[in-house]
Amino acid sequence: MPIRYRWRYGFAVAAWAACPVIAHAQQSADELAKQLSNPVASLISVPLQYNADFNIGAENGTKQYLNIQPVIPKPISDDWNMIARVIVPVLYQDDIFGESGSQFGFGDITPTLFFSPKKPTSSGWIWGAGPVFLLPAASDDLLGADKWGIGPSALALKQTSAGWTYGALVNHIWSVAGDDDRADISSTFLQPFLAKQFPGGRTLSFNLESSYDWKGEKWNVPLNVGYAKVTRWGGQMLSLQGGVRYFFETPGDGPDWGVRFTITLLYPEH
Repeated sequence: MPIRYRWRYGFAVAAWAACPVIAHAQQSADELAKQLSNPVASLISVPLQYNADFNIGAENGTKQYLNIQPVIPKPISDDWNMIARVIVPVLYQDDIFGESGSQFGFGDITPTLFFSPKKPTSSGWIWGAGPVFLLPAASDDLLGADKWGIGPSALALKQTSAGWTYGALVNHIWSVAGDDDRADISSTFLQPFLAKQFPGGRTLSFNLESSYDWKGEKWNVPLNVGYAKVTRWGGQMLSLQGGVRYFFETPGDGPDWGVRFTITLLYPEH
C-alpha cells in the first residue's frame, strides 16, 4: 500500500474514532468505572492512550505513541452483542534500531470484533470471541510490519460484588499477505488483568501485556499498573488514568520501563 494512501486511511479511521456516535445520559461514576473494566461492556468509549518507553537498544532510544482506541458495541440479536475495538497508533521513535534516527507517523492498525452474550453465564463469567486483523497502514517502514494479518481473539472475565474484576484476553495473528521481503508474523498476545473499583469512580488496575513472537522465539512482558478516575468535564463524561510499567522481559535490548496516561471519552447509553 503506497504511503500516501496509508496516511489517508489512517486519518479516516482516526477521524471516525474521535466522533461521538450516540447521545448519552448520565450514569454513576462507579457504574461507568465498572463498565470500563469490562472490554465487552455495552459502553461506547474512545480511549486516547499515550505511552512512552525508555532505554531502548544500544543508543538508549525512546518510543512514544498515542493509541486511538474506539470501542463500539452493537446489539445483533436479543441475546448477543458485537463489540468493535480498533487500535490506531500514532508513533514517534528515536534511535530504537541503533543509529536509525527518528520516525513519526501512523503505525499498523489492529481491529478486533468480539461476539459476546448479553448476559453472564450462570456462574457469573462474561466472555467474548471473534477475529482480530492486522492492517498495514504504517507511514514508514520502521513503524510497521508491512503485512496483512488475521487470527482469533477471545476473552473471559468475572466481576464481583466487592468491586473486583479479573480475567484474561488472548489473541494470535498470522501474516497472510504483504511485502515478501519483510519477516512473516506469528505472534501470540496474552493479557491477564486484575482491577479493583473504589467509591467515586476510582479504579486501581494491573495487567501483563505479554506477547510471544513464534518466528523469533522471543517474549515481551511488561507489567502495567494504573490508577483511574471517572469524572465530568463540562457535559462530557470521561476517565483519566495514569500509570507506569516495568518490562520483565523484552526482545533484544530494552526498554526497561515506561509510563502511560489515558483520557477516555465515555458515551453511555440512555
